[in-house]
This record gives sequence, C-alpha cells and structure tokens, in this order.
Amino acid sequence: LDRVLGGGVIPGAMVLVVGDPGVGKSSLTLRASADIARAGRRVLYVTGEESARQIRMRADRLQAVADELLVVSETNLDAICAHVENVKPALFIIDSIQTMYRPDIESAPGSVSQVRECAMELMRVAKTAGIAVFVIGHVTKEGSLAGPRVLEHIVDTVLYFEGERNAEYRVLRAVKNRFGSTNELGLFEMRDVGLVDVPDASKLFLSERAPESGSVIVPTVEGTRPLLVEVQALVAPTPYQPPRRTADSVDVKRIQLLLAVLEKRVRLPIGAADVYVKVAGGIRLDEPAADLALCVAMASSFAGRLPRPQMVVCGEVGLSGEVRAVSQAEQRIIEAQRLGFHAAVLPMKNYRQLKGKFTGMELFGAETIGDALKCAMPKNI
Repeated sequence: LDRVLGGGVIPGAMVLVVGDPGVGKSSLTLRASADIARAGRRVLYVTGEESARQIRMRADRLQAVADELLVVSETNLDAICAHVENVKPALFIIDSIQTMYRPDIESAPGSVSQVRECAMELMRVAKTAGIAVFVIGHVTKEGSLAGPRVLEHIVDTVLYFEGERNAEYRVLRAVKNRFGSTNELGLFEMRDVGLVDVPDASKLFLSERAPESGSVIVPTVEGTRPLLVEVQALVAPTPYQPPRRTADSVDVKRIQLLLAVLEKRVRLPIGAADVYVKVAGGIRLDEPAADLALCVAMASSFAGRLPRPQMVVCGEVGLSGEVRAVSQAEQRIIEAQRLGFHAAVLPMKNYRQLKGKFTGMELFGAETIGDALKCAMPKNI
C-alpha cells in the first residue's frame, strides 16, 4: 500500500479506494488503520454499512485491534465532522461514501448530489485540519465508480482494488496520484487473517506454468517493480469468417495490430485463424515492451513449436517489423535471472548495452521481428 501511494499517507491527502463489493476494500483499510494506530497515530474509522460491533468482530479476525483505532457507526456527515473535531485523528476512514448524507440536501444517500457534496465537505476537513482521509467507494457492473465522475477529480489519489470475489489474489493500482507514480502495483493474497502483501509477485505468477507452445514469459515493469508475467496465445484454424480475436488483460486492438505485422512482415498466414490471448494471473499488460512476447506467443502457437526453454522476451514492435528498445532493460534481466531463467531475446540496442554484463544468461539481440522469432524458436527445439 505504501508503494502504491508513493511512499505512504500524506497529511491532508484525500484517497479514494474503489472496487467491487466484497473485493476486500474494508479489510485493506482496516488493516492499514491498525498499523498506523499501533505506530501511535490516532485513527477514526467511520462505517455506514456495518455496526461498530461488527467492525470489532472483523478487527479481531484480522488482528487489527489497536488502542488508538476508534470506530463509530454513523452516516450523518455533520455528526461525523463533529466526531473528527473532538477526536482529532491523524487519519479517518469513510466506509463508504455511498452511505453518507448531508441533512441539508433532500436527495437520498448515494445520489449524485449527496456523493459530490459529501466529498467536497470531507476534502475541506482534510485540507484545513491536515488530516488524511480514506474514502471507500463501490463500482458498478461496468467497473466505473458508482457515483459522479467528479468525485475522482476532487480527491488527490484514486486507487482501484481489483480481483474476483472468490479469487485468492487482489491487485491494487493507482489511476490518479498527485503525490507519486500511477505505475506502481500492489499484490495481496487473501488469507484467514485478511489481506497479506505478496513480496515476490513474479514467482507467484509463474508457479503453475507448464511449458507449451504459445507460452512466453515477458519481463514487464510496473512503476519501479520488475515483474515476470506469462503471456499465453492459442491460434486455431476456423472455417468461419471473419475469424475471432479475443484478448484477456490485453487490448484486443493491439493484438490485431501485431497480427497484421506478423502477416505482412514475416509472411505468417495467421490472419485466417482464430486467435485467443491471455495474461496469466490477470495482470493488465499495457506497456509496449510486451509487444515482442505477444508476437512470439502467437507465432509459437500457430507453428505448434515450443519456444526456447527458460527464456524471456521483451521489446516494442513497430509497424515496419522493427524491434525497438525498452527502458529498464537491465532490471528486467536481473529479475529474470533471479528466478532461474537463462536466456533472453532483446531489442538489438538493449543487447549491445547489456552484452557481457551477465554470467549464466544467454542474450540474443533482434533488429526485426523475424530475427526475434528465429532466436526464440530455433529449428533444433
């Protein structure tokens, strides 16, 4: 959480935590509140969805009980502001913004006007008193915030907490952060005691990997954190037209572009086949450095050939079929070597920069996508 926020909680900052109901937003903020309270800072947890007794039961289960962690069940914003003035906390939590209301506004809690005006009042309290505020908000089925979009413009930081309710892992990412990067990523595991940080995300995402055609590892970077992720592709012939293009955790338009490059520049007759692409673990793969790995995965599945064992692939692919350099290439290779990989296909510029720097890691440089495919899938494999 500290890493995603940019180093910690800033006094006077207003942080919006958004996610599906049941994903773990309350558990995350309750654990964070307890840690801050144990450090000697007073924290006020305001809940409009549960009673104070229910919060205490949850805190006992999560081992999140602290003397300086105070809980109040209230939805009237005027009463909440009075509590804040009396308690004078360093941090207070609003769970959730959709349950809060101002008595001088006639609309129901959760309405556009109530959510907007409550958020404005909370921002005023945070800035004038120098108190950090965490506001929990639910999202709709489409994944957008259940309330006016203006709420995201009011706050300093917007954190999205993602993951299926019954899944074991959750991903926290910042989509807006006035005090730090929006590229950092936090990974949590749901256990009996609540959410626990996963320090070695790369090992987690690769733990169930089986070497098959269409499976390629890409060393990506989330903010300052190198992360090894498995890209999977399945290319299958189809008698139907037009062929299907399906992508999970990757932009499908990006897949269509890379398929066009493969067909035009490498003469790979892949356009008439169904193509399915998936990123294992559900990590959203947006950076251009994953282009080359996606191309190798699709070509590998189409040809039915295994890529080179224990190999990682990274590079940006241009429309002319050239492979362009990526940033932080050395950090990516260090992470790959740490996890036991001993081969890497890189853009030629990065290859020249890193050649001779690694022992036990075979590096291959590629100027074009055709070169990369020859390095990644040699004929003797």
